[in-house]
Amino acid sequence: MTNKPIRYGEDQPRLDDDRLPIVLVLLDGLGDRPIPELDHRTPSEAAKTPVLDRLTRRGASGWHIPMGWGRAPSSELAHWAMFGFSDVPFPGRAVLEAIGAGIDVPFGVATTFASLRTSEVADGRVWITGRAARDDMPDADALLAELTPFLREQYGVRLDPMGRGEALMQFGAHAKGGVTDSDPFFEHLHPWLKVRAIGATTQDLADDMNRVLLAVRCRLMESPVNRRRVEAGRPALDVLSTKWSGARERIPDFVEQTGVAGAAVTDSRMYRGLAGLLGMRQRHLAPKADYAADLAERIRVAEELIRDGAQFVHVHTKVTDEAGHTKNPFAKRDALEALDPGLAGLEALADQAIVMVTGDHATPSVHGVLHTGDPTPLLLVGPTVRADEVVEFGERPARQGWFGVVQAHEVMPLLFNHANRPMFLGHRATPRQTLALPDQPEPMRLE
Repeated sequence: MTNKPIRYGEDQPRLDDDRLPIVLVLLDGLGDRPIPELDHRTPSEAAKTPVLDRLTRRGASGWHIPMGWGRAPSSELAHWAMFGFSDVPFPGRAVLEAIGAGIDVPFGVATTFASLRTSEVADGRVWITGRAARDDMPDADALLAELTPFLREQYGVRLDPMGRGEALMQFGAHAKGGVTDSDPFFEHLHPWLKVRAIGATTQDLADDMNRVLLAVRCRLMESPVNRRRVEAGRPALDVLSTKWSGARERIPDFVEQTGVAGAAVTDSRMYRGLAGLLGMRQRHLAPKADYAADLAERIRVAEELIRDGAQFVHVHTKVTDEAGHTKNPFAKRDALEALDPGLAGLEALADQAIVMVTGDHATPSVHGVLHTGDPTPLLLVGPTVRADEVVEFGERPARQGWFGVVQAHEVMPLLFNHANRPMFLGHRATPRQTLALPDQPEPMRLE
């Protein structure tokens, strides 16, 4: 309760400034499905996670279903919405990857992500059979080095190699990047795909990309590097597939969109790019083999960023997602048990901040799918959060939690509300309506 005096002419006491910082811990691909080998429990339900269970008993739970039932989001689209940008056009993951790699991405230039792939032809279709392996790097580097001047001189396309047979392509003659992928992604179901326009304004780009990719295939098949590979009994890297196309446009930064200063503890190129695009302060930590030590260090750095002025910090680990993709029914359970001690720092942090632990999507450890629209446990804990009756972390217990079903676009308002920062919708302090009460709206300047 406030002890401050009532202001002149008012009948309401002055409000305390008890705004709280926020830490969002994302266990990538956390959600899962019941697994027979785990007695038909999900990995979160089966794992022994005493730290998460203690936090659960202190806080309130729910289900995070990012895009609604049955919709399987990618990490980048789920994060885009969770960060409060669901009403802002997504620029394409290729833009994020480029910024994360330190590549200059001009505004209004069609940009796509490209990868060298192996292939075979059957029934007149090209089927992708693999990608550059770790010991293929010298060959992959040499092939991209051949393609760089070829694409620039013949087609006016800029190619920036990014390592591991990956590259960024920029089509400077085109301002919009709305085209489909040529990378089939589901290689066991689909062949190498024709690029198609998404709307009438990008038909010329689609035509150019198809022409370029077919020419690149011919060039790769004729390359001395691939001839030597075939002679040595190794598959040729003879296809350049593309995906995640888009274009960088002018968008609000994190402060303009949300009203508060944001930061991120990043672990990969894509998340570095996301933070960079949104103007968020960031600290990049290469992942460590010791999962608990790695996560503990990220949480410690998040506290440093808060002390330095950040009011929202994103902490990410991909360990759970990678475990789900192995399709080993025990891998994610074991990963969660290994990660759990690394979350111990959240127990003290939750005394002075709002802390959320959840996933960005489900990555099932079973069935022939990558991501799905299944629910992910969501946990919120902090000084203003009312504890519900849920006492264990996991999908089944979280269903009984206070928050019910939460979609990705609701995450930020939920966090800001409990951080005593909700945007009072009858008040307008900024031209763009922020998601939180803005920390630093522009003051009137005395002449």
